[in-house]
Amino acid sequence: MRKFNFFFFYCLIILALTACGSRQETEKAKQPEAKPPAYGDILVRGDIGDASNLIPLLASDSASHNVAGMVFNGLVKYDKDMNIVGDLAESWDVSPNGLIITFHLRKGVKWHDGHPFTSADVLYTYQVTVDPKTPTAYAGDFLKVKKAEAIDDYTFRVTYDKPFAPALISWSSAILPRHLLEGKDITKSPLARHPIGTGPYKFKEWVTGQKIALVSNPDYFEGRPYLDGRVTRIIPDSATMFLELRAQNLGMMGLTPLQYTRQTENNLFKSHFNKYRYLSFAYTYLGYNLKNPLFADKRIRQAISYAINKDEIINGVLLNLGKPAQGPYKPGTWAYNDKVKIYNYDPQKARELLREAGWIKVNPAGILEKEGKPFVFEIVTNQGNETRQKCAEIIQRQLKEVGIDVKIRILEWSSFVTDFINKRRFDAVIMGWTIPLDPDAYDVWHSSKTAPEELNFVSYKNPEVDEMLEKGRSTFDQKERKKYYDRFQEILADDQPYTFLFVPEALVIVNKRFRGIEPAPLGLEHNYIKWYVPKDEQKFTMTR
Repeated sequence: MRKFNFFFFYCLIILALTACGSRQETEKAKQPEAKPPAYGDILVRGDIGDASNLIPLLASDSASHNVAGMVFNGLVKYDKDMNIVGDLAESWDVSPNGLIITFHLRKGVKWHDGHPFTSADVLYTYQVTVDPKTPTAYAGDFLKVKKAEAIDDYTFRVTYDKPFAPALISWSSAILPRHLLEGKDITKSPLARHPIGTGPYKFKEWVTGQKIALVSNPDYFEGRPYLDGRVTRIIPDSATMFLELRAQNLGMMGLTPLQYTRQTENNLFKSHFNKYRYLSFAYTYLGYNLKNPLFADKRIRQAISYAINKDEIINGVLLNLGKPAQGPYKPGTWAYNDKVKIYNYDPQKARELLREAGWIKVNPAGILEKEGKPFVFEIVTNQGNETRQKCAEIIQRQLKEVGIDVKIRILEWSSFVTDFINKRRFDAVIMGWTIPLDPDAYDVWHSSKTAPEELNFVSYKNPEVDEMLEKGRSTFDQKERKKYYDRFQEILADDQPYTFLFVPEALVIVNKRFRGIEPAPLGLEHNYIKWYVPKDEQKFTMTR
């Protein structure tokens, strides 16, 4: 769930490398000796999907945002302890009624082409975001702004006409360069392939389907990053990616549970890598296309949820490295409602609900029929994510036991997002969302967010959910907000537009030559500009 930039943002989650966690565990191994920081070397990491657009406002996939997040800055960000701190804004003032925020911007910041950053860039970003011609999923927060003003070059003020709880953190969204975009069609901008930001890394090269290379920004306002380069290699198959890791051609990747628990438990990996494990702010789900008449009756969706054994998935696929999900929030967080209806594995209850919905006749193949049509649907998910594929196979078998025939289609990432999800060409889908630190879930669940390219792609519509989401974001009082989000979760639990499957543990491995890593509540990469490789251990050289 999410507007971008809060934590590498709507992530059709591929790797939860920056996901937040309450429990963190580093595999015990002999730690390398302390050596002083040095500039140089390159972090090469693997990703299963290529980026689609490196202008964050126009992208709706994690592959794009994982790269763009190093190129661009917002006005604010989360620190390692999940507190809101300044980024391009040095400080800010909030009026007593919470309706006016005045940002005081950093002076001396330059875009990667040398042009000075000013409040005009912030104002432009706001204007292009709310422009109806801009095809973005992230306009909602900014449409709450009554007035936006560039008071002077380094003062930017926004006024809201009513309380808006996520107001401050909404300005973590990437600020765009006005001098390169104003007066032009942003959808045709060369910045989509060659972004220019203010961030710690500058764009260097994008070879479609192979790699995206970034080079450090020596003039970055928080200081030059120690690592000279960050390269994302596109490797659609996780087994192939693991072989590249084993050969030490990759410095970092997210592991599958099998890779984490077994395939890295040998001297080679223990000698050269550190492993990290923590419960993600993320969940995986089976989502239903609610425009498909097959799923219009909530009893059908409830039946499927009862027919799925989550414990079997967590034990068999995650190797117990995860917890069952009951809704869109992480267990243990303040917004989580632990009293919602739970769909424990109950195939008999599933059969009863299916009969109530009219699926009574069983054909010779053991599949339910209604009005002469068999109960058959297709689950789509993305290539390169072994966990999702195995989930699909287990769900296929479990649903067969209650008379439902499931087909599985595995799709290359960009086609999966562009041709199927964005175009609503699916029956059901296995995907994942990151869970925001602020529980505002408007962009994923509100009925106004069902248009193409927007995030409510299952087309869920419930007037009371709309009301709860609107009220939840319109008060600053956490107790009041919790009442609204508790009711929101109760309705979702009854409607089951998703079958919420599990909250996974993030399983990250990093080569030991990289120092300066500090696991924190926000995850691993909160301080990535401070990561370094000692001079005598450096392996790669970045050409500029």
